[in-house]
Amino acid sequence: MQINSDILIVGTGHAGAQAAIGLRQKGFDGTLTLIGEEPDPPYERPPLSKDYLAGDKPFERLLIRPEAFWAARDIGRLQGRRVVEVDPERKVISCDTGEVLAYGTLIWAAGGQARQLTVDGHDLAGVFSVRNRQDIEHIKAALPKVKRVCVIGGGYIGLEAAAVLSKLGKQVTVIEAQDRVLARVTGETLSRFFEARHRAHGVDIRLKTQVTRLEGQGGQVTGVRLGSEELIAAEMVIAGIGIIPSVEPLLSAGAEGGNGVRVDAFCRTSLPDIYAIGDCAMHANRFADGALIRLESVQNANDQAQTAVKAIMGAPEVYGAVPWFWSEQYDLKLQTVGLSCGHDQAVLRGDPATRQFSVIYLKGGHVIALDCVNAPADFMHGRNLVMQRACLSSDDLADTAFSLKRSPVRT
Repeated sequence: MQINSDILIVGTGHAGAQAAIGLRQKGFDGTLTLIGEEPDPPYERPPLSKDYLAGDKPFERLLIRPEAFWAARDIGRLQGRRVVEVDPERKVISCDTGEVLAYGTLIWAAGGQARQLTVDGHDLAGVFSVRNRQDIEHIKAALPKVKRVCVIGGGYIGLEAAAVLSKLGKQVTVIEAQDRVLARVTGETLSRFFEARHRAHGVDIRLKTQVTRLEGQGGQVTGVRLGSEELIAAEMVIAGIGIIPSVEPLLSAGAEGGNGVRVDAFCRTSLPDIYAIGDCAMHANRFADGALIRLESVQNANDQAQTAVKAIMGAPEVYGAVPWFWSEQYDLKLQTVGLSCGHDQAVLRGDPATRQFSVIYLKGGHVIALDCVNAPADFMHGRNLVMQRACLSSDDLADTAFSLKRSPVRT
């Protein structure tokens, strides 16, 4: 069966959902279809490792829009389908169900799949990822019989899951291969702060530690064997080791890319009438000095969706949004603006002992990013400093009496 759609959006996460919403808001009145692998309507992913895992927020509160919204806007939804092939010449995609869908314009917002462990024992029962609702449902169903959890990966997802599971009374161990947690996204001051806070809540943080295999009995995981040959007993293992961007059908069709699909400043791929947005889109980012990167954030998904919509609707605007992220662990809300990679100076503003402080990152004397812990005013005002690449003295930035809002921007 062939289904025709003027605009076909592959992916029902933030990026895909916002693209569909944006097209209707901009007055697009052609046929519009969302296609996704999951059976659920579009929902927010960030709460999965926080409120949803903790049981504090029902799934209905994760929905990006109420169920009835999509039909009311004449936005078709094809759920439970995976795109396996793209034919840019015929302008059709093929699904694992055998369905063929023709498009006028294709927006690829497929995101990525959780990277899986590859060590022996990775396929034992009790080994989980954190990427979609089904993952969390499986974790929650298994928790009543679990006392000890081993989280592999000390990034945002791993630490958020560790915080929730610790609060639920589980004995948690976090294993990180690098010499500090959050090493890929933040500076050492913040890494050490979060390591200390997790340890204060009883979480065992293991750094510079390799996993060689998972042990099991009767098909069920029972522990994690380390490179030192130590065995960490665990009835549950959660892998938080990143994602693999879902772009193989596009790359096989000839799109430029590698670790993601490459897009231009208007989110266009190298294939005609095909855009890519969100976690899977590799783009030159001005806040990373023009380096090709992927940004895995709600902000990027929303802003790239709007960039693609504007281009499709004939009012193109270059994507130039400042990156921002957030994480919630225990009573700590971390808000990040900008990209700290490549910084040559980190200025501490406030006292970490108060659990309300910021770290401001500079490169060549210019502000490029801020990490703000329970400091929403610094985050809000710091955005302008990052946007303008403000040049301020480290003494001023470190002084909490010095207002970031009213600070003179010297360039």
